[in-house]
Amino acid sequence: MKTEGYSSQEHYDEMFTKEGAIRPHYREFYQFLSKVSSKKMNQLQFSANKTQKAMGMTFNVYHDNQGLEKILHLDIIPRILPNSEWKKLEAGLKQRVHALNLFLQDVYNDQKILKDKVVPPELILNSKDYLKPCMGLTPPKGIWCHITGTDLVRDKDGEYYILEDNLRCPSGVSYMLESREIIKRAYPQLFNDEGVMPVSDYPAKLLKMLQFLSDKPKPVVGVLTPGIYNSAYFEHSYLALQMGVELVNGVDLLVKDKKVYMQTTKGLEQIDVIYRRIDDAFIDPLTFNPKSMLGVPGIFEAYKAGNVAFANAPGTGVADDKAVYAYVPRIIKYYLGEEPILHNVPTYLCREENDRKYVLDHIDQLVVKETNAAGGYGMLIGPKSTKEEHGRFKKLISENPENYIAQPTLSLSTVPCLTENGIAGRHVDLRPYILYGKEIEVIPGALTRVALKEGSLVVNSSQGGGSKDTWVLYN
Repeated sequence: MKTEGYSSQEHYDEMFTKEGAIRPHYREFYQFLSKVSSKKMNQLQFSANKTQKAMGMTFNVYHDNQGLEKILHLDIIPRILPNSEWKKLEAGLKQRVHALNLFLQDVYNDQKILKDKVVPPELILNSKDYLKPCMGLTPPKGIWCHITGTDLVRDKDGEYYILEDNLRCPSGVSYMLESREIIKRAYPQLFNDEGVMPVSDYPAKLLKMLQFLSDKPKPVVGVLTPGIYNSAYFEHSYLALQMGVELVNGVDLLVKDKKVYMQTTKGLEQIDVIYRRIDDAFIDPLTFNPKSMLGVPGIFEAYKAGNVAFANAPGTGVADDKAVYAYVPRIIKYYLGEEPILHNVPTYLCREENDRKYVLDHIDQLVVKETNAAGGYGMLIGPKSTKEEHGRFKKLISENPENYIAQPTLSLSTVPCLTENGIAGRHVDLRPYILYGKEIEVIPGALTRVALKEGSLVVNSSQGGGSKDTWVLYN
């Protein structure tokens, strides 16, 4: 298979150096690529596509008028990470999750970080994601963020940067697990020769972590799903099956004497731990959104009484806000007395005078984001915008500075992908998964999301992105 014409250009490439040399951890795979035919690679890709369909590895796109379930395209060429690189990522992610957990416990209780003005009190207390019913609560075992899927990107300097902390209901881990099974079958000998760290024990580790949240010797665990029309329903059912636990909807549960019960063919059975895949606002219509048809009336009172545990704990979203993100380096320093191992994308806080002045003076070079917007709304990409748009955002920032942050535009790293024209580089991000039970553990693999279109930086599955298996090497 030829790789001529593949070049890293201005960005960091995971396989080739700028001089065109093969990076050491890719040498074995590159030798394989050099010997295998294009026909064989296309056959492997075709088989992978068929297997995905057979497994039902689909997701729904709500805005898609066709209403079809889609397959998250799995590129047949794995992303390979050396162990030395992974060790740094692992240490940085453990540090970050530890600090964010301490932050959540603090802001819902003593609020020391707010009193010390390390984080502006109004930023937290006025946030729509700060759940006042959670004030004064300490979740089981003192853990708020049990499952985290942190998004990282690699800039042209080769360094990883944290792009986002997903502390609510992070998705995608089922694709990481199933992709591994497909790719292992594609390259069985190569997989063994490379010495790839396993991810297949994730469901067992997830179950162990969930069971840890209860003091019962054999707690009953369930996965709470919004239902079959949810975009991640495949994942909900897959994880419940792999763990050997019940998959339940809100209508399957009821609360009696501040305890939660499942309705079964044998009668009511108490449930002790719930891995919820429902957003905070919909958990309990009596406490949060009264219009919710997905949650369970009274379940939050059962949670407060200590009769049921949730993963993740309600209220974690306040630490997953674009404006709070900018303060995470200070949060790490405040609680742990350490410098961050992994850095944020440099972020300018328009609420701070010096940062605001820099943003207004360099708006044509920056990406400006509204802190309470999502999905690409409320955003200005300076280099691709007009002077009129620059002027409009300058006015918005000046009038309401606390609602905006700004960041430099990044050049995402590229990884080799199989395309219609052979092997070419495509931009990627990285989502490792972290479990927090008795200890914090980073799963030695990740969901690598790929922008399949040439030159595109959009990796989201709902906008045409794909995925890769991520190999973390033992050595």
